[in-house]
Amino acid sequence: MSKIRRLHANNVATLRKSPLSEISGSLGDLGTLLPLMITLAVNNSISLSTTLVLSGLWNILTGVFFGIPLPVQPMKAIAAVAISRKFSVEETVSAGFTTAGVVFLFSITGLLQWFTHVIPTPVVKGIQVGAGLSLVISAGTSLLQPLGWSQPSAADNLPWAIFAFLSLLLTQGSPRVPYALLIFLLGLLLSFTLAGSANLPSFQLWRPHFILPSWPAFRTGALDAGLGQIPLTTLNSIIAVHHLSADLLPHLPTPSVSSIGLSVAIMNLIGGWFGAMPVCHGSGGLAAQFRFGARSGASVMLLGLFKILLGVMFGESLVQLLRAYPKSLLGIMVLAAGLELAKVGESLNHGARDLDLGDESTSTSPEHQQQRELSEKERKERWNVMFMTVGGLLAFRNDGVGFVAGLGDRGAGERRKWACWLMMNDDE
Repeated sequence: MSKIRRLHANNVATLRKSPLSEISGSLGDLGTLLPLMITLAVNNSISLSTTLVLSGLWNILTGVFFGIPLPVQPMKAIAAVAISRKFSVEETVSAGFTTAGVVFLFSITGLLQWFTHVIPTPVVKGIQVGAGLSLVISAGTSLLQPLGWSQPSAADNLPWAIFAFLSLLLTQGSPRVPYALLIFLLGLLLSFTLAGSANLPSFQLWRPHFILPSWPAFRTGALDAGLGQIPLTTLNSIIAVHHLSADLLPHLPTPSVSSIGLSVAIMNLIGGWFGAMPVCHGSGGLAAQFRFGARSGASVMLLGLFKILLGVMFGESLVQLLRAYPKSLLGIMVLAAGLELAKVGESLNHGARDLDLGDESTSTSPEHQQQRELSEKERKERWNVMFMTVGGLLAFRNDGVGFVAGLGDRGAGERRKWACWLMMNDDE
């Protein structure tokens, strides 16, 4: 309770000091949330109203218990499979149950904590950089590349994307300017124009429905989507988030991997019974919300209240309006979020926490912690491991492949060291 009181005091103080930045930061992850949530809702793979209400509740609880702008975002691997194969609601939530169940076991047995200590920092950094570059590529290919100078409409085209990008450049040196908030409001205004009067939301009170997946639906969701999500959630949504929060917000208590894992598990083991979208905490979302001004849990709590209000009052009638949201503006927001996440790679050889000479638990920030100096050879080896991880992740679009590639390169480097050591001893 003392920790929660401290976090609450920081939330309130931060919100009072810079309310617009907190509001703007809360919208930083919309570029990831909206496209996946809308497409799943249009395909009848999730309940939009339940997703808004419950994810809003998770936002509020996350802000209370963690005190940082930790996002509640879609499980991307599950969403991708569910969209491509047009999963039913039962199949989608079954995939979420599978991932959540495994993460829950990892959390309560201490395996997540063990993973954090044994996985090399260059591999974790590689997962973060790779995830950031994946967002950049996604923004270009799926959101920005299809745009023309006047297509698909006067309210969503290449000139709007250029305007959003130039605005991003002009506001980079002005953190008090709520870029994400202004772009969101502009996009909402354009959405009303694109949707037309016939597709505007109407009052529909939220009515939750209990869902019990059948065995065939559970088997399909678990095998075809749930298992593939496990490495992505473990690496990018838990371990990478733990490291990133320590890097971005060193003055606040860093959430443990076990607590983040339990949070992911509980959200899905509860929400799935009512048709909510499978969700997790992601390093990309944390970087995005930080990039656009969020510095405390107050930001995600405000977002949670807004989502609950929309879900309770308008529910499924929001689908067409959200579907019309301009991809030109979403694409630039995703691009900015990806670049922010990829930037964490610069601290690999200077500022990384595995270089600390003191006790990590007592460290305050990377700048004030004494760190071990690396030789030129060590720096090159760490860069090589990180980029091997990035390369595997991007080439196969799979965090697990990147993870194995990075570990393999690290292992090969260690074997070379042992071989050199043995040869030197033999010569002696």
